[in-house]
Amino acid sequence: MRVAVCMPQVPFERGGAEIFADDLVAQLRQRNHEAELVTVPYKWYPGTRVLTQAFMWRLLDLEEANGRPIDAVIATKFPSYGVRHPRKVVWLLHQFRQAWDLDRTELGQFSESAEDRALRRQALAFERTALGEARKIFATSGNVARRLRDSTGLEAELMPHPPAPLAYRCDRYDDFILSVNRLDRAKRIDLLLEAAASVANLRVVIAGDGPDRERLERIAHDRGLNGRAEFTGRISNAHLADLYASCLGVYYAPVDEDFGMVPFEAFLSEKPVLTTTDAGGPLDVVRDHETGLVVAPRASELARACVWLRDHADDARTFGRAGREIARTVTWDACIDRLLAAAS
Repeated sequence: MRVAVCMPQVPFERGGAEIFADDLVAQLRQRNHEAELVTVPYKWYPGTRVLTQAFMWRLLDLEEANGRPIDAVIATKFPSYGVRHPRKVVWLLHQFRQAWDLDRTELGQFSESAEDRALRRQALAFERTALGEARKIFATSGNVARRLRDSTGLEAELMPHPPAPLAYRCDRYDDFILSVNRLDRAKRIDLLLEAAASVANLRVVIAGDGPDRERLERIAHDRGLNGRAEFTGRISNAHLADLYASCLGVYYAPVDEDFGMVPFEAFLSEKPVLTTTDAGGPLDVVRDHETGLVVAPRASELARACVWLRDHADDARTFGRAGREIARTVTWDACIDRLLAAAS
């Protein structure tokens, strides 16, 4: 088959969604399909740009290319699923949450003005129409499926995506907690820093980069974490695999997250995951005292969890190994078979 994978791209940014899209294209090609990644530069602000971006995808013609038909499109997240195609399948990473569950929160986008309220209504109408055209919708987590149902009334089949292809292994359980994330306020890396500040000798390693880095580094400095909080910036896959292989546990607790590959990456490295009761998607696989620790979203609770892991190294190993058995069941073969069957 000739398949177009559709993904919006914020220029100069790279995170889990971009890795996922690249991996999907690569996996399709490995199975002798012609696959291309189709991207459009994405900017969601100011508010009026939201619909402009949606219409850009709506106007794309992906039914054929250079005189040859494109057999199917796989759309991933807002607004890429606005593309028109008779064989459109959506593997939903997330919708435009600023218009739905994040509306009227500090992470929302629309004010109380009549203009902004109208823009929000139009964004939601776009989602109902564009997603309703899909032959089938797959959701990466139960959280994503619930949001879809609540906002549009549409149903999705659950299909988490496999993690990035790293050299996963477990070398040891050192004395540091690893965070792997884009440095963004919604990822709540500041919560980990505040927890580390209250625990003597606890080290944290923050892998990734993003717009919140300056603020986070300032918090680490102000809390006296110099030497105990390391910011690596963007790192190679080999370096990331080394960090997973040697950490004590992995912190991953964004606000009501869609899914995120980090828990599976931690599990394949036989490491437990520390998360919070309001983290959303990660709670599908991170189970308290089974594959990790789930605590209230407070620095004091997270600090106690870090100390508990440090004092119970054998349990940390047991949790990580239990997680590995879950992660091993999520394979590209099964995912691609379901996607292409839906598009046929």
